[in-house]
Amino acid sequence: MPKYQTKLTSVNILDGVYKKFKVSTIDGNINLQKIVNRALDLYNTKEDFKKVIDNHNTLTQNSSKF
Repeated sequence: MPKYQTKLTSVNILDGVYKKFKVSTIDGNINLQKIVNRALDLYNTKEDFKKVIDNHNTLTQNSSKF
């Protein structure tokens, strides 16, 4: 397995969204690290995914920074 160069970051995650994610992934093999890397890759490479993410406004009612 190749060694990948990584970047350590700190992000704030909405508590309710994270709790739902944890519950929905209890029996699966996906974790936050995998989903973040996959989402970033799709955002950078798939225009349709980028549009979905850019237009997802459900979280804006909680705080303007999300």
